[in-house]
Amino acid sequence: MKKRKLKKSVKIFFAFILIIIILILILLKEDKNDTKNSINNKDSSKKTEEKSNSFKKLSLLAVGDVLIHESVYKDAYINGTYDFHKMFEDIEPIIKKYDLKFCNQESTIGGNTLGISGYPSFNSPDEIGDEIVNLGFNLISLANNHALDKGVDAVMYSNSFWKTKNVVTSGAYSTKDERDDIKVYEKNGIKYAFLAYTTLSNNNIDNDYIINMYDESRVKSDIEKIKDKTDLIIVSMHWGEEYTNTPTQSQRQIAQYLSSLGVNIIIGHHPHVVQPVEYIDSTLVIYSLGNFISNQLVVGVNEGTGLILGIDIILDDDGIHYDNIYKELILSYSDNSTNFKVIPFSNLNNDLLYNYKSIEEKYMKIVNNE
Repeated sequence: MKKRKLKKSVKIFFAFILIIIILILILLKEDKNDTKNSINNKDSSKKTEEKSNSFKKLSLLAVGDVLIHESVYKDAYINGTYDFHKMFEDIEPIIKKYDLKFCNQESTIGGNTLGISGYPSFNSPDEIGDEIVNLGFNLISLANNHALDKGVDAVMYSNSFWKTKNVVTSGAYSTKDERDDIKVYEKNGIKYAFLAYTTLSNNNIDNDYIINMYDESRVKSDIEKIKDKTDLIIVSMHWGEEYTNTPTQSQRQIAQYLSSLGVNIIIGHHPHVVQPVEYIDSTLVIYSLGNFISNQLVVGVNEGTGLILGIDIILDDDGIHYDNIYKELILSYSDNSTNFKVIPFSNLNNDLLYNYKSIEEKYMKIVNNE
């Protein structure tokens, strides 16, 4: 009997030992897994951190022509000066959201001594430039067919004016050395260059640097100077045919050529109406943004509509790509050539622009190339 009890006790003892061994093995395995998971988590965290460090974002907003007709500056005239601020109150909140903000200063700011004037020979008051800066615009194209409306003196005044502002200009220069010195800028860790050219001029040019006339060899040389120093190249193009919503063959050829040189974004203007936005390989091409502010209305062709385009530019290990593309039509509104305002279509009603929904549908189809 005692012998049987002893055997039973031995069995219980060994069973107990076995259970302890199993528990120890389980605990060791879990500890090993925890260590492995910890290492994996660290690796994952490290990879995320590395990815985060290589991820950079820069937002860009682009509008078209700042074209100050006589009726526009007269509407801004108050007590011996010009106040344009009220004209942009509706659009200002959208503009302020972006890092880089582009416009084409179509009407040269040439100084009071040359006489403030509108079409056909533009000379705009300093105050429109002040307001453009107050709105936050910091990429200013100066290359267009009206740049020499008041001659070289106006261009020199314009260049001096913009140099007093915290902006980047391109397309008009005071000396050849200035034109040839293509600068690289940096914003949010992204290095960029901004170039501007025009295919048209209303006046003869006595030299090759005052206005940046488009020429393939010149453009190639300019881009080669900075291509290896930049992450992003933005080119402003004054091109095309007025009042046509379809890009010309010349526009398409130039866009293709710029893309082949490595240009990332092409911003087009001059037609005074909107044209498609599309890609050529990885190059974003905005063929025409239309007017930003003007009194240029052509019944049945242009109801005062332009385009405002915003985009996030992403730089990561895969290079440059784009996100959050925002496209909205804007109206350069006036009440019988008074009370000028730039109004986003999202703020419109039929009293401001009759049948505006149909107009929006019509022009957004053009913009989206539908």
